[in-house]
Amino acid sequence: MDNLQKDKSIVQELAKKVAEIAALPVQEEKRGLWRGLNGLKPQRPMVMIDQICWHELNFDGSLDLLCEDKDCRSYENRLRQLLFQWKHFPGDMVIEPCMLVPKAIHNTRYGLGIQEDVLVKDPDNSVISHKYINILENDEDIEKITIPEITLDEAETNRRVDLAKELFDDILEVHPVGDAPMMQMWDPLSTLMGPENAALALIDEPEFMHKLIKKMITSLTSMIDQLESNGLLCETRFQSYIHCTGAYTDELPAPGYDPEKPRCKDIWTAGLAQMFSMVSPKMHQEFELDYMNPLFERFGLVYYGCCDPLDTKMDIVKKIPNLRKVSVSPWANPDRCANELGRDYVFSSKPNPSYLAAGSFDETVVRNELMNIKQICDKTGSPLELILKDISTIRYDPPRLFKWAEIAMEIVMN
Repeated sequence: MDNLQKDKSIVQELAKKVAEIAALPVQEEKRGLWRGLNGLKPQRPMVMIDQICWHELNFDGSLDLLCEDKDCRSYENRLRQLLFQWKHFPGDMVIEPCMLVPKAIHNTRYGLGIQEDVLVKDPDNSVISHKYINILENDEDIEKITIPEITLDEAETNRRVDLAKELFDDILEVHPVGDAPMMQMWDPLSTLMGPENAALALIDEPEFMHKLIKKMITSLTSMIDQLESNGLLCETRFQSYIHCTGAYTDELPAPGYDPEKPRCKDIWTAGLAQMFSMVSPKMHQEFELDYMNPLFERFGLVYYGCCDPLDTKMDIVKKIPNLRKVSVSPWANPDRCANELGRDYVFSSKPNPSYLAAGSFDETVVRNELMNIKQICDKTGSPLELILKDISTIRYDPPRLFKWAEIAMEIVMN
């Protein structure tokens, strides 16, 4: 009990600091800026930093975890990271006066286990190398894919909420939160087949791949049907982010919204087919969008793309139902993307994170990249966000990340 009281005291002191920051007027100012961007009426470009190599940032001990209880330790980690990022590289992050507690939703997904070999270089880094073994080689293997079973563990959900309320004791609002599913099948398929096997099968066995995709889509459709019908989707007001970007919008929820039972059309979703970087627009349409568009149509707003370059596929991408944001990866031609997207979609730029991983950090290279992107979007009037993500390493040199954020904010503010 003494240990739990100690942990509670640690968490509460951090929560008080977060609550103070959440109450600052700048938080509503940032929400308004995100609403403007997502409504295609931006006041300025926005900046977000996510998917961070946290294990390399603890230069001052402020990320040291002191709690002993597993749940308290998890909350402590979330709070310490929030405070650290706000202090050193906030960009346009928004800190909310609440603690969202994930509902205990169990999902059997496709019913298959991944078989893989892994290679670890840095034991403290969660980013590791994977070699996936193909477990979907024939029609019999396709039949092993199951319809997911979605269930809510109410007792565990209540335990989580009760603990959070005890810990935060009115310092932060506590809200249970449901799922905000991404509409993707190729990332999961690449782990079940291996990307090389999947890519070759598109060429050598297209009929087999269509059978496989249809089974995957049946499972994915059932998953969102169950989440929706059982009231397990995320409430609109708690969806602050969509795939590492701000999700604040005046356009959601849709008319008829019931916060006790959110619908797909009340929230954002994101989709991607990263391994399709290698395929033609025709093949991308046939094996991805022809299947995914009916699912995208069910959601209120859609963000599409990730690391895959989409600059040569904008004609098909722009036909995605309810599309609002399009990822422009470091491997895409930004001029072509801006001209295609114009003022009708958010140009979600992904600056190159490898500049933070080089032998030395070159501020000029970073500044030139960001300035070039902004100038391109200024010419076309494209609503712009700069989203630095996939930060695998900064060479254990935190000032690199702090400086990147400083440069980005300087550019978007001018």
